[in-house]
Amino acid sequence: MSSPVIVLVGPMGVGKSTVGGLLAERLGVAYRDTDEDIVTAEGRTIADIFVDEGEPAFRAVEKRAVRTALTEHEGVLALGGGAILDPETRALLAGQRVVYLSMEVEEAVKRTGLNVARPLLAVNPRKQWRELMEARRHLYEEVATAVVPTDGRTPEEVAEAALNALELKEA
Repeated sequence: MSSPVIVLVGPMGVGKSTVGGLLAERLGVAYRDTDEDIVTAEGRTIADIFVDEGEPAFRAVEKRAVRTALTEHEGVLALGGGAILDPETRALLAGQRVVYLSMEVEEAVKRTGLNVARPLLAVNPRKQWRELMEARRHLYEEVATAVVPTDGRTPEEVAEAALNALELKEA
């Protein structure tokens, strides 16, 4: 059974996709994003799944996508922001090299604008983002091998910090 070199977790807008691509390039491995897997498999956006079927239906699809990616992918893997909510997913992350990319709300506002394209942030985005992080921060920390703050850092600096935290060498 294969497993990823690095798994990235963290809130929406933290830069998992950008940093994941950089890490994959530096390590000479492939990059994969479970959100992209879901969109491809379902043939619609995550926002549409939320609206059409609700969060529980999306989380079930997400759980399957994460399980599949963890067993198939040997490169850098980015998980959706809420993937760590599922206890079975957290159990699957035990023993993996997991980097929690963290950021504060002020940074989230700058990066995402906390716009309505994020289904969980449609009303009062700042308040909802803070509440999401209060509910999730301990779960991100629980699964993390390393925590890498992203505030005020370029994607390149974050990627470098992640490699250093995991003591991985570039290809």
